[in-house]
Amino acid sequence: MSKRMTKGEFQESLGALDPVDHAILAFENDSVAGDAAKALRDGGFGEADVLSYTSSELFPNLNEMMRTASGAAGFGYQVTLMRRYMTLASEGCGWLVVYAPGDAERDKVQAVARKFNARSAVRYGRLASEDLI
Repeated sequence: MSKRMTKGEFQESLGALDPVDHAILAFENDSVAGDAAKALRDGGFGEADVLSYTSSELFPNLNEMMRTASGAAGFGYQVTLMRRYMTLASEGCGWLVVYAPGDAERDKVQAVARKFNARSAVRYGRLASEDLI
């Protein structure tokens, strides 16, 4: 099992965003992201399991990662996802990073992503990432 992320700490692999056992969700705005975070907590996730970010908090980190990512990261899906996230951040999306190490947690995250019309929802596994919507 991986380490649970904390606010401001991004897990990376080859310089690219790679938060294993976490899902990254983008919502229309911060208010919707807040409602989704509440739904996740009401569904059994703890405070430490659900991290909220505004686009202004998240975008500078992604921008830095894109500049410093290893060329090897470009062969995987991570850089494609980082580009998606940069676009969504530039549109002012609200963000959640949710610790979802198992299938049960993944299923709850997926249900909330659908309920609140997430613009993107990706769960990062050890070997691959999966789109949840």
